[in-house]
Amino acid sequence: MQDINKLIAQENGDASMRGHLVELDSWSEEQAIALAKQDGLELSDDHLAIIRYLRDCYADHGGTINARMLAHTLEEEFSGLDGHRYLYTLFPLGPVAQASHYAGLPIPPGTRDPSFGTTH
Repeated sequence: MQDINKLIAQENGDASMRGHLVELDSWSEEQAIALAKQDGLELSDDHLAIIRYLRDCYADHGGTINARMLAHTLEEEFSGLDGHRYLYTLFPLGPVAQASHYAGLPIPPGTRDPSFGTTH
């Protein structure tokens, strides 16, 4: 059984401690490409489209969208490209968590919830 206090601390911890940028304005696509390359992932235009979409959502709504809602909107936005399956082929560690990481965004609430279904 997971300790709820550890889960809350992980969700609400310092963004820089989770590998995410503290200053969102300092982000660039070049940083995302370099970060992904360190992880062994080559970002394509499709990857960058998803990353830009997440940054636009964050700009519009801040951190108010939880991971489930964000995953659902991503699937709808990219449904013409095979939706859920397509997102996981691009971001095998979870489209919300991994793409948010490369986008320099804080992890959305609920991303690390084991019932959410993302890989960790």
